[in-house]
This record gives sequence, structure tokens and C-alpha cells, in this order.
Amino acid sequence: MFNRILTVCTGNICRSPAAEFLLRQRIERVGKRVEARSAGIGALVNHPAEEATCAMMNARGVDLSTHRASQLTRERLRWAELVLVMETHHRDAVLAMDPTARGKTFLLGHWTKTEIPDPYRRGDEAHAEALQLIEEALEPWVGKLG
Repeated sequence: MFNRILTVCTGNICRSPAAEFLLRQRIERVGKRVEARSAGIGALVNHPAEEATCAMMNARGVDLSTHRASQLTRERLRWAELVLVMETHHRDAVLAMDPTARGKTFLLGHWTKTEIPDPYRRGDEAHAEALQLIEEALEPWVGKLG
């Protein structure tokens, strides 16, 4: 079991916090605990999660109001036992920062063979699509981690 999981996207205000909070919720539903965090390769540091993401997560029973964006660092990567990224270029950025993370860094959509496109400033439909893809991509991970 991986106990420390880091989710990574670009700004850390849409996809990775949604994945972080949903992963924690889904793992707890199966009676396990996990320490999940998120970061962005170009984070909007200290910004809250995007309004559309917050609203859609609230509808799923998940409150993102405590989230504040944080920058990806080598220390965060070394803390994590598993790093889940949204897109291939995020994996490239992770490995450029810390090549030792290669064996523990995967696309969130690894099992579903999908990347999660960035919904930032693309409207509610893009946010809904991204959250749907995140939920679909999380299910196999929860099955394997739980």
C-alpha cells in the first residue's frame, strides 16, 4: 500500500486538487487511509481551487475550500511514494526535476489510457469533462490501492 500520494497538474487549482480530494475520499470509503497532497508544475501559489471545480466537487460531497495551490518541488516528490500526473508533459516535468521519481510516477489515467485535459478558463463543460475523466481514472487506482 502506498501511504503518501502526490497528484500533479499545471496550476494546482483544478485537476490535481480534485484528484487529491477524490482519491482520499474513495480510499476512505473502502476503509483505508492515505495521505494525499497535490502540487502544480506552474502553480498559482496560495490560490484557492477554481470556482467551477469547487462547485462540481461540492455536488459530489467534497469540499475544496481548504485547498491552496502549491508549487511542485523536489522535496514534495521525495515525500511521495506514488506520483499521479494528469498529462504526459507533467511526467516529463517531474522527471526533469527529480529523475529518481521515474519508477513511481504515472499518469492518473494509466489504467484507462487517458490524459486529463486542462479545463482552466475553458468553461463548465470542460470542468465537467475533466472531473468525469478523473473519476474514471481513479477507480482502478482505488481498487489497487485499497
